[in-house]
Amino acid sequence: MRFLSYDSKFGRFFLKLSYGCCLNFLWLICCLPIITIGASTTALYYTSFKIAKDEGSFITTMFFRSFRQNFKQATVIWLIMLAAGLIIGLDAILLYQLHNNTTGTAAVVWTLLLAVIFACMILYAIVLVHIFPLLSIASNTTANMFKNALMIGTRYLFVTILLFFVHYAMFFLVVNVFTPLIIFGEGLCAIICAHILLKILRPLLQDPNQEQKAGTTEDEVPKDLTNYPEKETEL
Repeated sequence: MRFLSYDSKFGRFFLKLSYGCCLNFLWLICCLPIITIGASTTALYYTSFKIAKDEGSFITTMFFRSFRQNFKQATVIWLIMLAAGLIIGLDAILLYQLHNNTTGTAAVVWTLLLAVIFACMILYAIVLVHIFPLLSIASNTTANMFKNALMIGTRYLFVTILLFFVHYAMFFLVVNVFTPLIIFGEGLCAIICAHILLKILRPLLQDPNQEQKAGTTEDEVPKDLTNYPEKETEL
């Protein structure tokens, strides 16, 4: 039956579900030392982009290739994000306590500072959700990675909100509906997010110097991630 064949939409859907389960397992195992969460998440998204482009086959090989390739930079980025998250979180707790225990002018000051911290938390979350997917497919300095993640996240705010919703939906389903869905967890979320992100990253990563082939129109030029498999794109 074609409905159950490998090339059918039904077959591809369940194949990607199985990929999600496998990727979730690989991601969790490689996150265990904590310090490797950045490299593991980068590898997760590299593989997810390949799956989203229907180029995924040996996902374990692709995952660990990206893990090794991006380990140093991803770890630096993760440690920066971890330190920044701890500072912002501790500041928020402290200011909240001060706000609740004071009145008058001091309470107004703490409220304003809480608003600033809340804005920092939003910017932090935007960077966090974009920086590792960007690192998985593009090469740049660490400083520019942070800048580009923030710029893309704010420019495509609807996409950013959609990415947050994907993760929240998985969390809600696991906690409140059907706990065994945790076997798909971050793996399936990353594959879904990769499909969404490809819509905006393809034109951003397209080589501007790439000339059109003779006899082709602009619409016929392949829209692809420049040098994507080898990760030679600079963004």
